[in-house]
Amino acid sequence: MRRLWGRANSVNVQKVLWGLDELGLPYERIEAGGAHGIVDAAAYRALNPNGLVPTLQEDGFVLWESNAILRYLAEAHGGPLALPQDARARARIAQWLDWQATSFTPAMRDAFWQTYRVADGQRDHEAVAASLARTERHAETLDRHLANQPFVAGDRFSIADIAVGCAAHRWLHLPLAIAERPALSRWYAEIAARPGAAQVIAEPIS
Repeated sequence: MRRLWGRANSVNVQKVLWGLDELGLPYERIEAGGAHGIVDAAAYRALNPNGLVPTLQEDGFVLWESNAILRYLAEAHGGPLALPQDARARARIAQWLDWQATSFTPAMRDAFWQTYRVADGQRDHEAVAASLARTERHAETLDRHLANQPFVAGDRFSIADIAVGCAAHRWLHLPLAIAERPALSRWYAEIAARPGAAQVIAEPIS
């Protein structure tokens, strides 16, 4: 039995959904986090002491942190997400997973939060502008990088494309003015057309 706790509109849960769907692995998703609650319950905290989503349980093995779960799925189940044998190629995937978690997504946080979670009359427009400026720099970095190769970590689709792709999905669909990035847009359109991306693409951003 494989269970995933988390709400489908969470960007971190979406990474895991995409990974599971890429691999064609069956799972039960349990609504958790946000309006669904559960994450503060003792039973859930016993699985994930952080009280966050996602949490994956597979045959008694429990794992949290979305990028760690992606790495696990790639290592344990292989298939189209199998990690390369070459250490440097694996390191390149890890580099972009970390970049998504420590640079791209954090830069975007205020622009996303203020737009979707704060009433219009209460929004901190200076925070939004600063967030947009930070994220544009990272989007430019990604665009330049993708101008020279088809996927984030090289010539083949990988879990790095899933992690960065979920963040890019939010960035490209923010109802705010952002710069055109042709290479980024080309790459996003290609990975968004994959069957594994269907749940992420179909879920309204909120």
